[in-house]
Amino acid sequence: MKVTPDLSHLEGVPQVRVLMVCMGNICRSPTAQGVLENQVKSADLQARVWVDSAGTHGYHIGAPPDERAQKHAARRGIDLTAQRARQLVKRDFDEFDLVLVMDSSNEQAARALCPPQQRRKIYRLTDFCSIDGVHEVPDPYYGGASGFEGVLDLVENACTGLLGSLSAPDGGT
Repeated sequence: MKVTPDLSHLEGVPQVRVLMVCMGNICRSPTAQGVLENQVKSADLQARVWVDSAGTHGYHIGAPPDERAQKHAARRGIDLTAQRARQLVKRDFDEFDLVLVMDSSNEQAARALCPPQQRRKIYRLTDFCSIDGVHEVPDPYYGGASGFEGVLDLVENACTGLLGSLSAPDGGT
């Protein structure tokens, strides 16, 4: 079931801080970070929206995004080369206004770490997607090129929806 995000906690927030979260922080969440950063720059909203990414597991701490993710993103004009993987930590829920997870496993891990009073900040990135029936951003790690392209398509759609929500009168920006 798709959730309609309640962004009322963002009203009056001068800069919305968004954290993208997947499992290892080398495929989906860095892609989502790069896509949203590009869209924010294109909309000239850099002073209003700040983006980072993290993984629920510490498998790849300090590593750059997967080369395939970088290659497919670069074809769309999105540069992921400066990003480095890091693990989601408890203080992220204090420092970020929105924590956007890629799938149910990421959501479960994030909610387990998150203080109860901050759980209103956690949504799936796909909650902002306009494509019917999409509830997760699938992990492309063990797949081929089409998986990375599919992730980019979903993430671009969802980030467009997210920026639209943030630009709405009650959306915080």
